[in-house]
Amino acid sequence: MYDYRKNFTSDNNAIVHPKVMEALQRANTGHCISYGDDPYTEAARTKFRSVFGDESETYFVYNGTGANVTSLAAAAAPFQAVICPEKAHINVDECGAVQRFIGCRLLTVKTEDGKLTPDLVKPFLNVLGVEHHSQPAVLSITQSTEVGTVYTLKELKELTDFAHSMGLTVHMDGARIANAAASLGVSLKAMTTDSGIDILSFGGTKNGLMFGEAVVILNKRLAESYKYARKQAAQLASKMRYIAAQFDALLTDDLWLYNAKQANAMAALLAREISSIPGIEIVYPVQANALFVKLPKDAAARLMEKYLFYPWDKEAGVYRWMTSFDMVEEDIYDFIEAVKAVL
Repeated sequence: MYDYRKNFTSDNNAIVHPKVMEALQRANTGHCISYGDDPYTEAARTKFRSVFGDESETYFVYNGTGANVTSLAAAAAPFQAVICPEKAHINVDECGAVQRFIGCRLLTVKTEDGKLTPDLVKPFLNVLGVEHHSQPAVLSITQSTEVGTVYTLKELKELTDFAHSMGLTVHMDGARIANAAASLGVSLKAMTTDSGIDILSFGGTKNGLMFGEAVVILNKRLAESYKYARKQAAQLASKMRYIAAQFDALLTDDLWLYNAKQANAMAALLAREISSIPGIEIVYPVQANALFVKLPKDAAARLMEKYLFYPWDKEAGVYRWMTSFDMVEEDIYDFIEAVKAVL
């Protein structure tokens, strides 16, 4: 029998938020013109403009890989390259989708905390103008990062100013951007439009949606070709109203922020409570809804018999624990008791 207990594998595993489910039900009435020419999609796009600025343009896709690939397809040609962190989702977890569909190269940067800096990026720009090398064209960052850290607004602005000065477009993989904004206590616009981001993959599935992500174009130059890239990548939904209606609900009354705050609070609680347990070490700062912990391998194996979570670095004995918006304190304390039992 399937174990429906909440687990710490991924925030993808969480339920659909009831308000999102209600929005889907409301949209499930009558006939609508397909491919986005419907009132639900227009309403959601209007809401996105109110959040990211009047000049922004939003397109809906099925999933995070689709959002990243189509975003980069609008910004990079096959002979060009995308600079990204070594552990970036586009490099590690998307099965070479960027290379397969765009044909461009990924230039990966080793980082200590998941974050790029101008100094880390500079060495990869020495090949600019050299025809024998793939030409760096895009800088792709993740917010919050793959190791749960968060770029500050100052760090973002310094990085985008540098990138633009070198002729690079800046893409943000924002699968967990809501958690990052909640962590810093800033608006989504401050973190993107005002910080110089050109194109954003805006996450929904990890923050209460059933399915669907959004691509928010903040640099008009990229909008000219985006809709064709989306269609060619099989990401143009015919019944788009069902994706759009979910985002409309997520952006209504700051539901996105409420969900993210809850997930972050549960991670903070977990970090605080385990910090005093001997035999466990938190590897990265806990700034959003992810914990990376070092555990004895035998203890981790016993714990995984009760709770699901991912090994992050098997050799180093590092494991990832993700919290989600539908977790409550009781879930955290139950997990803590299981941790204590194996240690």
